Amino acid sequence: MRELVTEIEIEASSARVWRVLSDLDAYPEWNRFIRSITGELKVGSTLNVRIEPESGPAAQMAPIVVAVEPERRFAWKGKLGFGGLFDGMHEFIIEPISETRVRFVQREEFTGILVPVIWPILRKGTTQGFKEMNEALRKRAEGN
Repeated sequence: MRELVTEIEIEASSARVWRVLSDLDAYPEWNRFIRSITGELKVGSTLNVRIEPESGPAAQMAPIVVAVEPERRFAWKGKLGFGGLFDGMHEFIIEPISETRVRFVQREEFTGILVPVIWPILRKGTTQGFKEMNEALRKRAEGN
């Protein structure tokens, strides 16, 4: 297993950050890493996700939503091909610091036989994409 974790503090309420994060239709307006998400943010739903990392090729995924806790977190699990080849569990976590400040965490666990082979490339591009998304979320939630 390999894991990527990024975080950022945002001067906004957890409700405000959740509104931005859960408005999937608006992702193309502000998110340069996850360019689009379609589907329903409901446990068991399949999403259609398109990511466009700056340092790599675009990818289309169809992860399944595994957790939705309004104003706290949502998570999905995706896989490449059959399970055990390359799987990812992605979490978006909102941790309240105060009524008007949160810590936003993106965390992904990668498992499967291909992970060690592609980890060096994956780590760099995906970490950068997470950081860019975090910053874009901060700007959008803070109204900048």
